Formats: sequence, structure tokens, C-alpha cells
Amino acid sequence: MQTKTLKIGTRGSALALVQARETRDRLVKAHGLREEDIEIVVISTSGDRIQDRPLSEVGGKGLFTLEIEEQLADGRIDLAVHSSKDMPTFLPEGLHLSVFLEREDPRDAFIGRTVRTLAELPLGAVVGSASLRRQALILKSRPDLKVVNFRGNVETRLRKLADGEVDATFLAYAGLRRLGLGDAATALMDVATFPPAPGQGAITLETRIGDARIDALVAPLNHFATSTALACERAFLGTLDGSCRTPIAGLATISGSILKFHGMILLPDGTEAHEVTGEGDVADAAAIGQDAAARVRAKAGAHFFTDWL
Repeated sequence: MQTKTLKIGTRGSALALVQARETRDRLVKAHGLREEDIEIVVISTSGDRIQDRPLSEVGGKGLFTLEIEEQLADGRIDLAVHSSKDMPTFLPEGLHLSVFLEREDPRDAFIGRTVRTLAELPLGAVVGSASLRRQALILKSRPDLKVVNFRGNVETRLRKLADGEVDATFLAYAGLRRLGLGDAATALMDVATFPPAPGQGAITLETRIGDARIDALVAPLNHFATSTALACERAFLGTLDGSCRTPIAGLATISGSILKFHGMILLPDGTEAHEVTGEGDVADAAAIGQDAAARVRAKAGAHFFTDWL
């Protein structure tokens, strides 16, 4: 299949570049292209530049996509590669998440400086995390710990940990594995008690709606089970109007034609949490997520969301 030079937009972190190169390599293999037919365009985002404040205070996780989506919308790039968990629920008009690559391990990795597990941390130990979900889950399990905001890319956070700025941190195991740093994890969290962010571990491609040329190029890269699971998880998130300002966890798994979902919503301080499960045919993935969100919202009650937001 012949094509003019294809431009892939991405953030500039080591992990983002690994994900962009994986996408490029899959396109090369799927269509018999040359590597030089595909250009990786690094785009600086506000989320990468603002490191001194929690994202919840400066505009949310959309800051990791804003500048990339502007270039996608006006045609300067042909597609964008993202970590699915970083994607806002609602996208700019004319853009959509068209493809999901096969998901990596969705678990969170615990990385202790002198201990191996969360349970082994001494009373009052300091844990660094920029994720409200992780902060809430940490405090739910260990309310005695001090949790501090901990921004930066994977390598930066590992360096800060090694330098003793915190006693432990959490990172997505998928990202560590993609960077060849899987051994940095001292423990892996059980998804039943420490569920991941919706979309964690999955790479997604964002494209322009109705761009037939790009649709044809990226379609072979889509992984059915991953895209189906993410349809459920993102529906759960969207129905709850979730963002980086709200601690929401959710994971869908597929066995044959059956999808099972487990979700959790928490107060930021971890003092209250509500869980929900759902199950059904994979064809009803989005509906399962929406129904789970409605049920957990009803279970939590109105007071929960007043405190939450």
C-alpha cells in the first residue's frame, strides 16, 4: 500500500516516544511501508511543561493532549498516539479514538526505596503520586501515610525516589515494561483491591472523524478485546463525568463473549469508597459501563459527590 509521508504526533517523553515508535512499526508491518515513510512529530504539551502543581489545579489531564489535538485537527499531523488513561472523556469536535493497540499489563507497580510492599512502609512514611486515584487508594489502605504530589516522567520520578524525596511511589507497570524498567517494581498491586485507572496499559490512536485514508491505515492495528474493554471503562468514566480531579478506578476483562467489569469511586482522602461490578455480552460493553456508573452513583448518594467535587 503506497502512501505519502505519514505524520504521527506524540509527546516527547521517553515512554511517549516508545509508544509512537511501536505504532510506526506496526504500520510498517501492516502495510509494507518503509520506516522513513512515517515521521514522528514531537509536540510539547502544557501538561509536560507545568511540573510544579497538581494537574487538577491547572486544567486536568487534557493538558497532555491540547497542543497535539490542535495539530491533528488542522492537519499538521495525521494521527496522534496517546496513553489511553490520559485521554479526557470528551474529545474536541471532529476527533475520535479510532484504534486501541493490544493492552499491556494494567496493574499499578509499587516501588519502594527500602521496602518491597505498601504494607511494609513504616508509620508516617511519605509516598509520592500525582494521581488522585492512587492517592485515595493509598490512604484507603494506609491512612497513616503522608501522600505528596509527585510529578514528572517515569525516569524523573524514579530518580526522585532514589534521591530520597519520598519513601515510595506508584507507576503504571505497563509503562515500566515498555521502557524496559519492569524490574524497578518491587510489588504489583492486586486489581481487586487497587484497581487501575480506566484505560491503563492501553495505547490509543486519535484521528480525524471521516478521514478515510488514515482510517484504512490504522484499522489493522485495532485489538478487538482491548477496544471493547475500553468502551466499557470509558463509558463508566464518562457517565460519572470523570476527570483527573475525581478518583475513579475501573477495569473490564473479557473471556470469550463475556465482559466483566469492576469499578470503584473514592473520596480523595480515601475515607469512603464504593465498588460496583457488571457483566454481560461484549456487544453491550458501553451499556455495561454506563449501568455500573449509574448504580454506583445511586449507592454512594448525593452527599458523596458534593464532597467529591
